[in-house]
Amino acid sequence: MSSAMEPRRESLFQNIRVYWLAFIAYWGIVLFGYDTGVAGGVVNSTYFQIEFGMRPASGPFNQHTIDNFSSNVVSVLQGGAFFGALGSAPMSAYIGRRWTLIVFTLIFTLGAILQTVAGGSRGLGYIYGGRVVAGVGIGGISAIAPAYVSECSPKNVRGRITGCFQIMVATGVMISYFINYGISLHIQNSPLIWRVPFGFQLVPAGIMAIGLLTVHESPRWLASVGRKDAAQRNLAIYRRLPVGDHRILAELAEIEAAIEEERIARADLGFKEAFLGKGNWIRFAIAFWIFFLQQWCGQNSVNYYTPQIFASIGYSSSTSSLLASGIYGIVKLVATTLFIFFLVETLGRKKSLFISAMGMGILFFIVGALLKEFPPPAVPTGTPPKASKAMAAMIYIYVVFYSMGWGPLPWVYVSDIFPTRTRHYGLALASASQWLWNFVVSKVTPTIHTNLGYKMFLMFAALNIGAMATFSLCVLIRVLLAPYRY
Repeated sequence: MSSAMEPRRESLFQNIRVYWLAFIAYWGIVLFGYDTGVAGGVVNSTYFQIEFGMRPASGPFNQHTIDNFSSNVVSVLQGGAFFGALGSAPMSAYIGRRWTLIVFTLIFTLGAILQTVAGGSRGLGYIYGGRVVAGVGIGGISAIAPAYVSECSPKNVRGRITGCFQIMVATGVMISYFINYGISLHIQNSPLIWRVPFGFQLVPAGIMAIGLLTVHESPRWLASVGRKDAAQRNLAIYRRLPVGDHRILAELAEIEAAIEEERIARADLGFKEAFLGKGNWIRFAIAFWIFFLQQWCGQNSVNYYTPQIFASIGYSSSTSSLLASGIYGIVKLVATTLFIFFLVETLGRKKSLFISAMGMGILFFIVGALLKEFPPPAVPTGTPPKASKAMAAMIYIYVVFYSMGWGPLPWVYVSDIFPTRTRHYGLALASASQWLWNFVVSKVTPTIHTNLGYKMFLMFAALNIGAMATFSLCVLIRVLLAPYRY
């Protein structure tokens, strides 16, 4: 009996060090999600707005002024992340994945501290500066952590582990919503309104920084810089096998062959050929526009400003809008988890993208129509009206459709449509496009929300159906069926 249990026990714990690496590295992805969700709740606080000069303590106020300051606080993180993501690639190629993550984690920690100590004589500039610095850290972490984990994972668990990226993002977003909700219940007029949620960032950052000291460098990076002995040793550590084991030697040979194949494929590759060579320009166009569409589907507008969005549909009190935001975070996390682990291979990518776009569009059309016909009462009643509850339900279902297609799949498509020779350029452009439009959307959403009202939902609905569903059917399918050109 004990002999029968031994293989099972060995299988269970064989990759325990890889799972530990993923646990440590993906705290950075939780930070990514947390930082995208936390600021919207903070800037929605009346005390925060008064403390930092966005509105007077009493009397009339200018909503456009509040929108401008709020959008700055939220969007500068994405601006910093844009540069962090671009700078992470050359740094990781030079000093390795592990040390690059350590550096960007320390950069993020500095930004989190600046945000936390803001207040009093340390004005809004500390918030802006801290968000930019933290954004640089987040951009680098979000670009390197998945690659680091993927390079260290064996084939039989690689898909399962790397698929957790979107789940960790959704987890971070959900945590940020509930921290803001807890603050609204227990703290009304205190600097803790922003110091607790901004200071909480130091917890996962600290776990990640300390945890990175317990893991080892990527065997693939070591092999790529000619450190074969170190690569073999680290590979054996992650696989929990002797250094000279035949399985370690075979996997190392595969890694070296793949590295050599990439070097040959990219030899003499110039900028002109990469972007304008036959069959290449359309792939780069798709890499750019697919993330333009993803950012303009409406999800990030809801994601960054969830309390404000729910307040606009009738959840007028701060507590009720933040609770509705927390429920939104739970729905997004559950939907993302179910799709990645159970549905992505069943539905297929093409169907998933099309169904996702159509579902999001139809639901936002319903929200826009309900908001036009049943606007929230001018004088809040405390309990959201039935129409407001219906709109909230539509938004919850909306994020389910987002999580089953346009949330996780664009990165998969972009990786698939590029040949080895130009894939590194394609992924770099896709990352830059994602952060660029992320910044633009987070900056303009408050203004759009104030100026358009219910029409904002109709605008996003039209983009979902008119642009994204069409894009899914007509462009992606044709390119994916075309042969790669090396």
